[in-house]
Amino acid sequence: MVGNNYKIDVRGLNVWFRDNHVLKNINFGIKPNAVTAVMGPSGCGKTTFIRAINRLNELIEGSRTTGEIYIDGENIYSKETDIFELRRRVGMVFQKPNPFPKSIFDNVAFGPRVHGAENEEDLQQIVERSLRESALWDEVHKRLKDSALDLSGGQQQRLVIARALAVNPEVILMDEPCSALDPAATAKIEALMRKLTEKYTVIIVTHNMQQAARVSDFTVFLYLGELIEYGPTKNVFENPQSELTEKYITGEFG
Repeated sequence: MVGNNYKIDVRGLNVWFRDNHVLKNINFGIKPNAVTAVMGPSGCGKTTFIRAINRLNELIEGSRTTGEIYIDGENIYSKETDIFELRRRVGMVFQKPNPFPKSIFDNVAFGPRVHGAENEEDLQQIVERSLRESALWDEVHKRLKDSALDLSGGQQQRLVIARALAVNPEVILMDEPCSALDPAATAKIEALMRKLTEKYTVIIVTHNMQQAARVSDFTVFLYLGELIEYGPTKNVFENPQSELTEKYITGEFG
């Protein structure tokens, strides 16, 4: 039975890359309008998990996925799923900022144009809304024609978030979005994640346990491709149910 109170409901998810069984029978639900942190040691399947939510793993040769992921009750792995539309609904922000070699304006307008927006006035409104939502508008509104590559690393990452927001997604996936940033830029991205939950469901992969504790409402702990623990972040950190979780949090391995 698909949970009605979940934005995303994961049922029996398995992912292989050739003979490597990366995710093993993952089952849990993700609440709407919250930040869910996915943590665990390197190679445990964190990135593979979030890439399964917008079917990006399929772009890797030799990948195979079984199981079901429901978004608002619809199985995204059904044959009827429009993958182009799915990737509009589920935006992705990668570890390293990847702005296009275009102007700031054209970076944010790129997605809406691909989806058919042509009216210049509409595009201007979309760009402003997206840059405001990503907490970047005040810093760049006078230089929208400048190259996005001239922005700082932290600004580029917020620009990439604005680019994802411009197509009106419902879910934002973030794969270690602060790993290449300095502490000041990281603090801005973290504050932005909290703000985004007013409209969006945010899932973040992080190696940084302090960051998971600061920004997330719920935490998932993966180990060797298996879901070890999932629950409210405060509970997972202060009263872990699994000895493995406790050892990871206390730094006995990582």
